[in-house]
Amino acid sequence: MTSRPTLYPHMQYRDAPAAIRWLEKAFGFRTVMSHPDGNGGVAHAELAFGNGMIMLGSCKDNGLPMTMPKDAGGNTQGVYAVVKDTDALYAQARAAGAEIVMTIRDTDYGSRDFSARDPEGHLWSFGTYAPEFPEV
Repeated sequence: MTSRPTLYPHMQYRDAPAAIRWLEKAFGFRTVMSHPDGNGGVAHAELAFGNGMIMLGSCKDNGLPMTMPKDAGGNTQGVYAVVKDTDALYAQARAAGAEIVMTIRDTDYGSRDFSARDPEGHLWSFGTYAPEFPEV
């Protein structure tokens, strides 16, 4: 039985419609739903990747003190996703123009991974290492 994820990273983008298209092309995300904000942006979107999901929307003053990575002078967080074929995704991300910040490599703990920034500066890492989830 597959359980529903309980952790959903959420992000904001200046150009959320373009970010959604780019995340689909570069990393293979799949848009599950997207609600427009009436001003050319996105009020709320959900994108699936494997059995995980992120939520995103257009930048707005909604009471959450979020700063875009480029405005913060760098990343203050990142998202890691487990993939089966890191080399294929690496090639796909490069072809889509991802800024590679850590080239593909083999780690001393058995993963093959890389890290990249999307056009608005959010940090994404992909690798074959899948942490063991403890029994609850």
